Amino acid sequence: MSTRWYPIYQRGGPQLRIFLPNFWMKLVKPTHQQPPNVVQFACSMEMSSTDIKNYLEKIYQIKTVHISTRIASGKTRRDPGKGYIVKDDDTKYAYVTLHKSEKFEFPVLYPEKEKDVNEQKTMEEMQAGYKEYLEKNKERKNMPGWFTI
Repeated sequence: MSTRWYPIYQRGGPQLRIFLPNFWMKLVKPTHQQPPNVVQFACSMEMSSTDIKNYLEKIYQIKTVHISTRIASGKTRRDPGKGYIVKDDDTKYAYVTLHKSEKFEFPVLYPEKEKDVNEQKTMEEMQAGYKEYLEKNKERKNMPGWFTI
């Protein structure tokens, strides 16, 4: 199913048409602990579990054992500017179970870097300076911080 419009006739050439569905899938990091062979995707609402299976097998050559889907309702909130009640779009999640022998780990995109000694020393100096500032101004309760002698 596609919303793209293709011309029926092209002048002077053969009718070359390619069917491009409006399907998309996005890998999502799960919020709860899952087995290592289960992968979570956010996908377009029009996709059925058969479409998801074909999508993964034909494009990425991933063999799937089982696919279950759920639709998460979007949040209902009040618009901060006008005060209207607004509902966010619903999202469809697909849980793809791979074979027992296959394991999937979500990639670490931003690894933790080691803390520098200079950063820690600077942080300690800043904390000591702030404590000194609080001690100096504890008698002046309602005075602004910029109003000092």
